[in-house]
Amino acid sequence: MDTPKGPLKTIGVLALQGDISEHLRALGRIQGVRTRRVLQAEDLEGLSGLIIPGGESTAVGTILSTDPRGMVLRQTLVDRIKGGLPVWGTCMGAILLAATLDNDHRTHLAVMDIHVVRNAYGSQLDSFETAEPIEGIEGGPFPLVFIRAPVISQVGPGVRVLARHGKWIVACQQGTMVATTFHPELTEDDRFHRYFVSLCGS
Repeated sequence: MDTPKGPLKTIGVLALQGDISEHLRALGRIQGVRTRRVLQAEDLEGLSGLIIPGGESTAVGTILSTDPRGMVLRQTLVDRIKGGLPVWGTCMGAILLAATLDNDHRTHLAVMDIHVVRNAYGSQLDSFETAEPIEGIEGGPFPLVFIRAPVISQVGPGVRVLARHGKWIVACQQGTMVATTFHPELTEDDRFHRYFVSLCGS
């Protein structure tokens, strides 16, 4: 995919916990993109898009539901995403975006019409790598890194499936909301980051 052209885009990375620096490095390799760590609601101002990284969904969910500033951030995130802010959730991020979950007694942002099963492949020891083609991304199969990964078991009628591994959905898109259960930020392949940037306004 071509390097983004036109006005500079500011992409935020939710920086409460997880693969923050890895996403920042990947975005830093894309011309025309600047980055911002998002720690509080005010950091969402002026963003072109937001990445919710992989990490510990229980820990981040607790911050967003019990910490006073985290609760404000959570509501602002929901409002901005519903208002059209492009968002991409990787692994934990997909869990936070999901409308419904298995293996968790609560949902978090619940803005995307997907059902996610946490830790579907097993423990950290069951992490693995493979490659699959992804709709909309040229250049052959994309490397998929799964670490204590969830799966997307169901999607609503407005959700487009971008990739599968076996029977499971591993990437999907609803408008400008994107969810992946793998970690593109842990590879040197920037194609998925470029794809997300192409969905973001300036």
